[in-house]
Amino acid sequence: MSKKMHIKLNVNGKDEEFLAEPRELLIYTLRERLNITGPHIGCETSHCGACTVTINGKSVKSCTMFVAQANGAEVTTIEGIGGPDDLHPLQTAFKEHHGLQCGYCTPGMITRATKLLEENPNPTEEEIRFGMAGNLCRCTGYQNIVKSIQAAAAEMNAAKEAAE
Repeated sequence: MSKKMHIKLNVNGKDEEFLAEPRELLIYTLRERLNITGPHIGCETSHCGACTVTINGKSVKSCTMFVAQANGAEVTTIEGIGGPDDLHPLQTAFKEHHGLQCGYCTPGMITRATKLLEENPNPTEEEIRFGMAGNLCRCTGYQNIVKSIQAAAAEMNAAKEAAE
């Protein structure tokens, strides 16, 4: 058994400290240790994107990252993006434009799409498809996911313009 190390994370704005084996995967830390179940375990090879989180401002597949690699990091999951009483525009758009079916990939999709819209507030359909290529969906055929991201981008841009 490996020697445990002291881990500090800031997850969705909350500081967390605990001992963990360095080889513990971040997805298991989030789901089993911290009870943050939005990120899902899909392929465990980084291909599907169901486990996507944002770490220090970058989209990361948490199923292939050791918790030791995330030590000291700021982690945002779907739970930190919006909640039932305060939905993020992407969450609303996915609901209104049928960007989800079974919902298994949705937390990773929305987490990645949030970062995509931060990087490119007005993406074309092609840019959305390219930017979301690391997140797979077996149900939707992607068209409504793209529509949802476009709708959220339009809403977010309109809100930004209104605020200026």
